[in-house]
Amino acid sequence: MSRIGKTPIEIPAGVTVTVAGDVVTVKGPKGELVQEVNPDIKVEVEGNHVHVTRPTDDREHRALHGLYRALIHNMVVGVSQGYKKEMELVGVGYRATSNGQVLELSLGFSHAIYIKLPKEIKVEAKTERNKNPLIILESSDKQLLGQVCAKIRSLRKPEPYKGKGIKFVGEIIRRKSGKSANAK
Repeated sequence: MSRIGKTPIEIPAGVTVTVAGDVVTVKGPKGELVQEVNPDIKVEVEGNHVHVTRPTDDREHRALHGLYRALIHNMVVGVSQGYKKEMELVGVGYRATSNGQVLELSLGFSHAIYIKLPKEIKVEAKTERNKNPLIILESSDKQLLGQVCAKIRSLRKPEPYKGKGIKFVGEIIRRKSGKSANAK
């Protein structure tokens, strides 16, 4: 039995989970999320717990069991607490400003980069003196938030020699020594 799949999901106060056929809907104070579930996997709401069960021990059913339990759990946490990611711009002259749902980035290119973010994501850009600029992204949808963060990070990945680029706060970049260290 899947250790992740068999653990029940606790529903906090203020959150409602409804199952209609193969569609699970989770509503809470931070929004509403919908997930379609494979018809073989059964999702039941009992009291303030959600149980996910599978019909057989086939390889595919075992994989889907843990997957859908994790997705539903992420939805419950998202609509009750929300998710937050902080990204840091490391580099001379790197700047970020937010104007509504548009994020403007200056990353050392000859032009500024404008990113229009989905309405489900709240963005805030902070710039403090003598500190690297920060981009703070908040959303109830963990999957969408991760996808947007990956897109922003792909514009200027951290490089291993000077550590310049866009990185997550707390991320450790493996540094390499330059060519001067290899000279004899």
